[in-house]
Amino acid sequence: MFTARTWAARASAALLTTALAASGLAASAASAAPAAPAARPAPSDATPATDSPSPTPYQGWNTYYGLGGDFTADEVLDVADFLVSSGLADAGYDIVWLDGGWQADVPRGDDGLLQGDAERFPDGMAALADEIHDRGLRAGIYTDAGPYIPGTCGLGSGGHYQTDADTFAAWGYDAVKVDFLCGITADLDPQEAFTAFARALRDNSSGRSMIFNLCNPVTSPDWGDYPEEQQSTWSWTYAQDIAESWRTYTDVGFVGQIQFKDVLRNFDANARHPEVAGPGRFSDPDYLGPELGMTTEEFRTQMSLWTVAAAPLVISSDPRTLSPESMDILLDEDVLAIDQDRLGVQGTRVGAAGTTETWAKPLADGSVAVALLNRGDRAAEVATTARDLGLRGRSFEVLDTWTDARTQSSGTIRAAVPAHGAALLRVTPSRPGGAPRLVATPPAFTAVGADAVVATTDVLAAAGDQVSAEVTLHNDGGTTVRDPRVALVLPEGWTARVLGATPRVVRPGDSATVAFTVSVPPGAETGGYDVAASVTSGSGQVTTPPSRVTIAPGAPSGGDVVLSRHPWVSATSGWLTPTVDQSVGGGSPLTVAGTVHEAGLGVASPSRVRYYLGAACTGLTGSVGIDDVVGNVGPEGGTATFDVVGDGETLWSSGTVERGTAIAFDVDVTGIRDLTLEVGDASDGGYNDRADWLSLNLSCA
Repeated sequence: MFTARTWAARASAALLTTALAASGLAASAASAAPAAPAARPAPSDATPATDSPSPTPYQGWNTYYGLGGDFTADEVLDVADFLVSSGLADAGYDIVWLDGGWQADVPRGDDGLLQGDAERFPDGMAALADEIHDRGLRAGIYTDAGPYIPGTCGLGSGGHYQTDADTFAAWGYDAVKVDFLCGITADLDPQEAFTAFARALRDNSSGRSMIFNLCNPVTSPDWGDYPEEQQSTWSWTYAQDIAESWRTYTDVGFVGQIQFKDVLRNFDANARHPEVAGPGRFSDPDYLGPELGMTTEEFRTQMSLWTVAAAPLVISSDPRTLSPESMDILLDEDVLAIDQDRLGVQGTRVGAAGTTETWAKPLADGSVAVALLNRGDRAAEVATTARDLGLRGRSFEVLDTWTDARTQSSGTIRAAVPAHGAALLRVTPSRPGGAPRLVATPPAFTAVGADAVVATTDVLAAAGDQVSAEVTLHNDGGTTVRDPRVALVLPEGWTARVLGATPRVVRPGDSATVAFTVSVPPGAETGGYDVAASVTSGSGQVTTPPSRVTIAPGAPSGGDVVLSRHPWVSATSGWLTPTVDQSVGGGSPLTVAGTVHEAGLGVASPSRVRYYLGAACTGLTGSVGIDDVVGNVGPEGGTATFDVVGDGETLWSSGTVERGTAIAFDVDVTGIRDLTLEVGDASDGGYNDRADWLSLNLSCA
């Protein structure tokens, strides 16, 4: 069984802050894509090897994140039955994979052979594999490349590679995941250990073909300070020659918890070396995590990204508990066809890294799969061109895999993408004549009377306010769109009025804008409200992703106001939650350089605390610093940056703030409606960054 130390070692996660380079898709796209790092070239043959147990990315379900380490044979078989009855097995999810926890407390018997837990697997591990096979499924199992070390890891094959490979084959298992928890504890060289294990699997006494999932999750600084050659980010240099897949970063989450930020982190790390992936050999960014901490939109994005990356698709949640929406995502045939494309090419980024990005993957039929990614917290338009994707021609069919809409483009490939979303498109050269590709942007808001506010899809307002909104239509197709009818999809009780004339036609390559005034009812409660746009024309109906109007608590009033005690609109902290008048995480008074402050905010980086001022205040004073409580934790870390942002513009910035000093500020907030206090990690990570906003005083009307 895994120990608490094992779980803790697996749990830490750090954000990658650099965009990861990858090779171009074709000669025409090479200039738009960042250059790939120098590496050993992959074999040139793009045809799947006939003797590979996984010529395309394998699919299945694994016990780890959903069931933890204490699962039973009955639970495993119940999930296997669900894979069959739900259609997941028919869609390719046909491996039932046991992760760590199947073994007995003493994992090796007197005969030197591995043994399962007799209470939870009373008929033995071979019988379980047989039961899985009887359902038309494949069976997977888990071990570790290092020697068994009680108290550190629950299972190890070190010193028994051939014996264990023969045992797994004799039991009838079709796939083996080989971890490195014992391996790193024993200070093994992962290339030597995994290569030896791979040889044992290939030479098993039963002659059984088995998928080898090389799973080295050791990643600095998440796991500590390890040589590069021992880390997950080094596996690409040798794994393509010995394994069907190899993990490219540390775990994507915890047991029972996978968050979107860590999905993006693992995707970025996985993108470093696409040149070594190909048919029968795939980069593995870890498992799919529906309903373990992500929204439906975020999970759809993970599925889009894993698909473009030609990654193995292994469900980590308990599939018996999933919603119809999650099941639809897992079962989408157009999406799965992209992942399972026989070329096996791992997609790469086209163009610059940023909040919005384009990722593309060439497919065997000459089309290109495109993920238009929006990492940001607001809906956004994301666009590329067929030329940048390496496609030639004047007309292209665009299949939106998530909506099944088929439209025609003259070369611009564009979509309105929700916050934390991704449009997954399949772009194919075609003859002109299909439905024109009409793309509508999410409503962009500007608060009425605040002309200096940049248009945004996330506006802050008060009950009874009026806000202006604009919807822009782009005709990226080859035929004219006539009489487009644009309406806003509003919350109950809200109203909208069109300003000016609406366009009669939108010609190919042209754009048109429709403006509205949106009235928020006086009784609107504090909270977030979605506003989308619906466009109907002869080409059909298009509904945009929603923009957000956040109705704030009332603006401060009454002369001098202690900002930290005024209700915030939203607040985040790198760990735990922001605290009022206390240091984050411990309940200690706010103390910087020995001085105690009665009022203020305690946060950990990164942090954003947002307030609504409603243009009612003129000045904000206070100071910032690293709380003295960091001295009780250790000498590492403890630097941060502080920014005061008003209506999207930085009003004051502290630069890097270190321990032992408080920095004062006096900021003019005249006319500011939307105020955000932001804390960054000063580019050295968030460890021990206990940041304080001190004595925040507003001068208001």
